[in-house]
Amino acid sequence: MELIDLTLIWIGIIGIGIFMYVLMDGFDLGVGILFPFARNDEHRDMMMNSVAPVWDGNETWLILGGAGLLAAFPLVYAVFLPALYIGVFLLLAGLIFRGIAFEFRFKAKTSRYLWNWSFFIGSLVASFAQGAVVGAYIQGFETEGFTYVGGPLDWLTPFTVMTGLALVCGYTLLGSTWLILKTEGDLQDWAYGVAGKALIAVLAFFVIISIWTPLTEARVMDRWLGNIQWLWIFPVATLGASAWLWRAIRYRKEGVPFIATMTLFITFYVGLLISMWPLAVPPDHTFWDASSAPETQLFLLIGVLFLIPVILGYTAWTYWVFRGKVRPDAGYH
Repeated sequence: MELIDLTLIWIGIIGIGIFMYVLMDGFDLGVGILFPFARNDEHRDMMMNSVAPVWDGNETWLILGGAGLLAAFPLVYAVFLPALYIGVFLLLAGLIFRGIAFEFRFKAKTSRYLWNWSFFIGSLVASFAQGAVVGAYIQGFETEGFTYVGGPLDWLTPFTVMTGLALVCGYTLLGSTWLILKTEGDLQDWAYGVAGKALIAVLAFFVIISIWTPLTEARVMDRWLGNIQWLWIFPVATLGASAWLWRAIRYRKEGVPFIATMTLFITFYVGLLISMWPLAVPPDHTFWDASSAPETQLFLLIGVLFLIPVILGYTAWTYWVFRGKVRPDAGYH
């Protein structure tokens, strides 16, 4: 009899890895989405400088979450990759275009506008694809055992388009509050205005998806209505975080909007986990169904427990070194 449930530990590790990626690369992608709407090239330079030292390190969490999922829950890949091949391809293509833009934009002269659009389109496509993949996970997959038997575009539905657009708005909000934190002057003033509009859009999508999801998926409705006596805490927490963020924007706080936006994302993430738990491949297969052998999980866990402190250490060091405001005359102060 096992004293420790290794599957539960791996669920926690992968869940934290994915959430850290969403938070930390989310504001990078949000800055990219806002890029073409900045008032001038000087502002665009500052926007890119604000994320240039940290964007590639932020993607370490995506690698950790993806590799951990493959190792600990290999049967999930047997369904997810055939079902979401096009969506995952768009996600990776967007991240590649975004990464190339970082490397070439400052070196380009006559072709700089092309890299501006590469940064924007790559960020937009990657953000939309992430949201659509989440929507596909919510609506479930057509399987026989652990074999996907649906079509290559079954993931693309009105619901997944809605979740894709919702995440684009969410990352826009995260990016704008990051710019509030890292910039000053006219660019910061512009970011305050964007953040207020993005918050309204995010709340509108939150209401639509909150109504649409249980109407589409009976299991989600049963989960929420069957536990309404305590699950009401999470919608209330979401509204509370939104009010905190709105007040911080209105009173022009600098650090609070970014923290409040991260809190808002936490409430969304917890709500998603509650709605889907314990399904790894909806609508039928749990994480325990999809897990690898305990010996494999234990072997990999030993390595991961050494790796995570290293990732946390260099991430914290990077953010500490590049703390402060970004200004047009130089980098960080």
